[in-house]
Amino acid sequence: MELILLEKVQNLGDLGDKVTVKPGYGRNYLVPQGMAVRATKANMADFEARRAELEKAAMKKLSSAEDRLKALEGFEIKLVANAGEEGKLYGSIGPREIAIAVSNEGPELEKSEVIMGEGPIRFTGEHDVVVQLHADVETTIKVTVEAE
Repeated sequence: MELILLEKVQNLGDLGDKVTVKPGYGRNYLVPQGMAVRATKANMADFEARRAELEKAAMKKLSSAEDRLKALEGFEIKLVANAGEEGKLYGSIGPREIAIAVSNEGPELEKSEVIMGEGPIRFTGEHDVVVQLHADVETTIKVTVEAE
């Protein structure tokens, strides 16, 4: 399935790129999210007509993400959770809990922006969590988990 990207998509391409993706990915994710349109002649002409507008919107998103990045530089958050004597949590701390805690003390953060490559936090202590605000903008925050 050939698509024209309407915004930068990580690991796929930049604004205006013509990419080939699997039909399910394009039909179920990229097109409904407004990230891409089918690569037809009519859509190509429409894209070229709207190119300046789309580039301006992309720059606005990038500058907004960079502003939020400045607020998150060196950001540390402390969470309290129910844990056993050895430091193992009863349950876990995932992206949702981290996003809510950061939003309460600092800039707004969506759970989809919190990247936990090693899975949810299951032990007390200090953990580094990656926050990706834009395809080009990411930082690391320190999450300290303490037992109740």
